[in-house]
Amino acid sequence: MFQGNWTSVTKFFFLGFTSYPKVEIIIFVLCLLMYLITFLGNIIIISISILDSRLHTPMYFFLSNLSFLDIWYTSSALTPMLTNFVTGKNTISFSGCAAQMYFSLAMGSTECVLLSMMAYDRYVAICNPLRYPIIMNKRICLQIAAGSWVTGCLTALVETTSVLPLSLCGNNIINHFTCEILAVLKLVCVDTSMAQLIMLVISILLLPMPMLLICISYAFILSNILRISSVDGRSKAFSTCASHLTVVVLFYGTALSMYLKPSAVDSQEVDKFMALIYAGLTPMLNPIIYSLRNKEVKGAVKKMLIRNPFGTFLISIFR
Repeated sequence: MFQGNWTSVTKFFFLGFTSYPKVEIIIFVLCLLMYLITFLGNIIIISISILDSRLHTPMYFFLSNLSFLDIWYTSSALTPMLTNFVTGKNTISFSGCAAQMYFSLAMGSTECVLLSMMAYDRYVAICNPLRYPIIMNKRICLQIAAGSWVTGCLTALVETTSVLPLSLCGNNIINHFTCEILAVLKLVCVDTSMAQLIMLVISILLLPMPMLLICISYAFILSNILRISSVDGRSKAFSTCASHLTVVVLFYGTALSMYLKPSAVDSQEVDKFMALIYAGLTPMLNPIIYSLRNKEVKGAVKKMLIRNPFGTFLISIFR
């Protein structure tokens, strides 16, 4: 069978959801709606975090970073799929596939680290409120954000470069709607144990370990909240963490099911639908979750949009 490295491949073909012709148009419409809502919602979150001085706090600084990540991640995963569906080509160049794989991994890895740092921010805010402005000062916040981005980009580079040199079979058809690294590995003819080991190590570093840090942070948070005698104070403390916890469960739940599932339950069709949740639904829900559960965000959104001709319609979305 013909073998060649990535440089001998000019393009790949996506199978996408062609196995489900009756629901393919429904999937396209849903993905288009998810992308538009994700883009609009996260742009609004970033805008109010910059324009409203009341939101110039560490929590909203990290939230705007999360929104920026979600825009890039969804764009890298869904935009090519939507374009291919409209044009009917379902193809991507070799360089485009490599870039898409890298950006998807980089954005997802960065979000893993960033969510754990946001949990630490909530821990400091609730358990050490008097020292919070000192501990989470501007310099520390910038360092945390930069560290999250550098970690995500470097680990993605390691994963991507572990796959690029591998020899590919003659079949250049990817059974996916994006250049997801696990789907691309299925086209490799040679031994992939080293690449899979690298992915396993990075997945453990970026999934269970941050989750452990989040659990520890929230164990201290819960212990501190239960000592609050005021019902209102306890409710307010819970509400500040509920949004972040909801996002964590959605993000890590889908990520774990994709990258740390047993090989015995490997199913490409299930992987494609899980990837849709991971790349489309979760980023779309992030701004909705934060806006629905946060009075400050809703107030800032209304203040920003009230002068817009379409402000009434947009404000209704955040009610």
